[in-house]
Amino acid sequence: MNTTTQHRIAAAGLTLSEPVDVLILTNKRSAPAQVEEMLEERGLTFSLFALKDFANLTSRLELVGTVIIDAAGMALFEQKDIIAVVKTFEANNIAAIVLNCWIDLSDQNFAISTTVSSSTTEELWGRLQANLAHRRFAAGKATMAESRTMMTQAVFEQLKMAGKVQKDFLPANLPSSPAFSWHILFEPAEFVSGDIYDVARLDENNTGFYLADAVGHSLPAALLTMFIKQAAVMRETVGNSYRIFDPVEVVSNLNMRMASQKLSGCQFATCCYCLLNTKTLEMTYARGGHPYPLVIHDDGSIEQLQVRGPLLGVFDNAEFLQGRFQLVSGDKLLLYSDGVEPVIGKMDANAGFQFTGEFLSATSQPLGKMLESIKSFIKDHKFKQAEIDDVTIVGLEIK
Repeated sequence: MNTTTQHRIAAAGLTLSEPVDVLILTNKRSAPAQVEEMLEERGLTFSLFALKDFANLTSRLELVGTVIIDAAGMALFEQKDIIAVVKTFEANNIAAIVLNCWIDLSDQNFAISTTVSSSTTEELWGRLQANLAHRRFAAGKATMAESRTMMTQAVFEQLKMAGKVQKDFLPANLPSSPAFSWHILFEPAEFVSGDIYDVARLDENNTGFYLADAVGHSLPAALLTMFIKQAAVMRETVGNSYRIFDPVEVVSNLNMRMASQKLSGCQFATCCYCLLNTKTLEMTYARGGHPYPLVIHDDGSIEQLQVRGPLLGVFDNAEFLQGRFQLVSGDKLLLYSDGVEPVIGKMDANAGFQFTGEFLSATSQPLGKMLESIKSFIKDHKFKQAEIDDVTIVGLEIK
């Protein structure tokens, strides 16, 4: 296909003369730049036509793979015509995607994106792959296995993009200082994680940090982590002043927001939130259903910071307790998700919690190297199927 056909609206009266992967309907001189760049980079052929010339195309729809309708710049009456156009494509087993539409099409069953940005082009690519796979199968040009393979690849691409977006919500920089340093281990079991963490400097004397673990993993758990990220509020600003929430307030408020949301599919979570005074190194903390934080002292002894707190999202009136601990030079603090438990230790009915030998062998190392050792242990560990889970550790080392 030549450049003129790809980048300019077809002249009035023209129709399709050869097969095209993507038909773009728009009243602009070109499609959104991100869309054109994506199609060119991925090797898909495409042609642009004005929406008003759609009637010229109806006799040649067998040449169309899938359709993108760019509603940007269209008047209201033109945007309302989109529904009829899409239904015509659907009647011919051609899936359509509508971009930049500002009328309410939420009751329709075709894909809609209100904007096009760098964060949505990968999602658009996944939809295009699925649409083309569906079209090939409907036209009898692909076997069911081939169609499923193409659609699986489309889902694969979307999951990869979801994982990238989720990582964008994690802190890019950790507020270390000459007195202490932060170290993170974050290993999703799949493309996306059911774990979420944050470390945030709240003012010159206080840093809040937490680790939350949505029950399960993969997409449902990952979606819940996005809710947790927005609902875990560490401080509030009123006018020119602010107030830092105590850990028990943060966990209680998060629990109430989860419970009141009445999330479908029994969506629950665990969480441990800590507030560190960066001057005195005194730490307050609260937890809900989460593994106890560990403090590894310079002499090799280990303490579990035990404080009661139920699972989050079950009862909106659940009660949580707050603990307090004084960190000192040489201490290493670990918050970890339950995906790490098999290599850290387990509860013994008679002897209490017992740490594994491999974990104990790593505790004398500096925290960064210690987490690398734990990562290696996890890689080599023979997990039972039920034990496979997301792995996250938020670590703090007092220098």
